[in-house]
Amino acid sequence: MCSSIDPAANALSLRNHINEAAGQGAEILFTPEMTGLVDRDRGRAKSNIRQEQDDLVLQEARDSAARKKIWVAIGSLAIRLDADDEAKWVNRSFLIDPAGQISARYDKIHLFDVDLDTGETWRESAAYQGGSEAIVAPVGNATIGLSICYDLRFPTLYAALTDAGADILSIPAAFTVPTGKAHWEILLRARAIEAGVFVVAAAQSGLHQDGRATYGHSMVISPWGHALLDMGSNPGVGFCDIDLADIGEIRNRIPAISNRRSFTSPKASS
Repeated sequence: MCSSIDPAANALSLRNHINEAAGQGAEILFTPEMTGLVDRDRGRAKSNIRQEQDDLVLQEARDSAARKKIWVAIGSLAIRLDADDEAKWVNRSFLIDPAGQISARYDKIHLFDVDLDTGETWRESAAYQGGSEAIVAPVGNATIGLSICYDLRFPTLYAALTDAGADILSIPAAFTVPTGKAHWEILLRARAIEAGVFVVAAAQSGLHQDGRATYGHSMVISPWGHALLDMGSNPGVGFCDIDLADIGEIRNRIPAISNRRSFTSPKASS
């Protein structure tokens, strides 16, 4: 997606994507981080950020999922936890079942606070509060581990997800162009290889209405680390068939999860 500053426009785009995915036989559609709103002007964004029960993009996703009988993994939405105008928001993923019910929620744990060489500065923690709970959820015969964007750089989260049974890792994102070019595919492949799992990474892409540019390249990575899908820089819907039996085959070849051991961490040097 190339989400705009207008949630209504993004909701319509999402509806069209769900219709297309379901029409071509997809069992589940994954969307990027900040599906409902990309707006770095937080003063302007504030008027468009709602509580769950009032979020029109979430409602569209639920209605369309139920109408088309398809799972929808919303990469994330900016959600207000209460009516307090001054309270921080959460960056929240939603897993929606084919009846339109929310089956799982995940609040982004690791917040992106950084000064880039390009002069860009990001302070996600200024507006958002981080989550504290890792989440896995069943989808048919699969178990999906939920994460969001910057989480990708913290492998201990994915070790926890795969220890809990995740065989698909959802890593929706809105990567900047410089960091995307440098690290996006490498990190996605690493997360897949470490545990012998599938990685599905839906991404924002292009020049957004608020002036920011995102890297794109939505990908599906196999448990062996092969890129099964790379959507490049154009927004749209991509399709990929995966076979969960591949996970057992790869883990028999490299049993990284069963070989994991706990250990005592070293003391920090003074």
